[in-house]
Amino acid sequence: MQNLNQPTGPTTNPHDSINLQSSIANAAIHPIVSADWLRLHLDDPTVVVVDCRFSLMEPAAGRKQYDISHIQGAHYLDLNQDLSKNIQAHGGRHPLPDVETFSSKLRVMGIDDDTWIVLYDSARLSYAARAWWLLRYLGHDRTLLLNGGWQAWTGMHYPVTKELPQATSGNFSPVVQSDWTVDINDVKAAMNTSGSVLIDSRETVRYRGDREPIDPIAGHIPGAINYPWQQVTDERGFINANLQADRWASLQNNNKTEIIVYCGSGVTACVNLLSLSLAGHHAKLYVGGWSDWCSYL
Repeated sequence: MQNLNQPTGPTTNPHDSINLQSSIANAAIHPIVSADWLRLHLDDPTVVVVDCRFSLMEPAAGRKQYDISHIQGAHYLDLNQDLSKNIQAHGGRHPLPDVETFSSKLRVMGIDDDTWIVLYDSARLSYAARAWWLLRYLGHDRTLLLNGGWQAWTGMHYPVTKELPQATSGNFSPVVQSDWTVDINDVKAAMNTSGSVLIDSRETVRYRGDREPIDPIAGHIPGAINYPWQQVTDERGFINANLQADRWASLQNNNKTEIIVYCGSGVTACVNLLSLSLAGHHAKLYVGGWSDWCSYL
């Protein structure tokens, strides 16, 4: 089995993995791996696989899908139960989870500080990217995403199971990157700063206020520009990392030094944060997003 610390070699397939780099820093920039790569490393004790399937419209669906069938050895993280904490009057629909509670769940999965975590979902990275961002926010750079998700894995007829992995004991220790998030007051301050840009990640009809299926008020934060998160991947959930720099070229050309990204509640915005990271940009997450902003209106 190939050593995780060695490059996997070049690929010519745009839907294949980016080379696994030889350092944690590069892994943070190029976190995409293919189904082929994961199949080769599925039995590696330094790799932990996590299923993040979920549905906003049917919150129990992801866990049900996991119980029926999942990648061999995969654990499960639920958006509402694990990747978020309870909703308050303000703070949005998916506030970040309590750090120690979430860290304890990771330890039960056997995750150590040097574990490579591979995340997947079936919704174009929308939920897996939240977990990817959250783990990096807690200082864990060895966090990877399965390109094409569940569909790519099953499309290759690779091993699936309904058996649950055994609980183990890891030594995961969080190091919170507190400057990676902003609140509503930070957003208001940025609105008056020429070097800042506010990115709305929702689909365009929600950004324009033509339709709002979830939150009580339609529209967007004044001054925000729209980069729909669905444009990051194709309909099969594959992301081409080589195209991401072009997607954000206007930010570079306009000398935007502070990038703040939001969506409805800090979930799909993480797909844009992934895209920005692949393009070499560091951006901050307005976790509460539109659901927090409109709670004050």
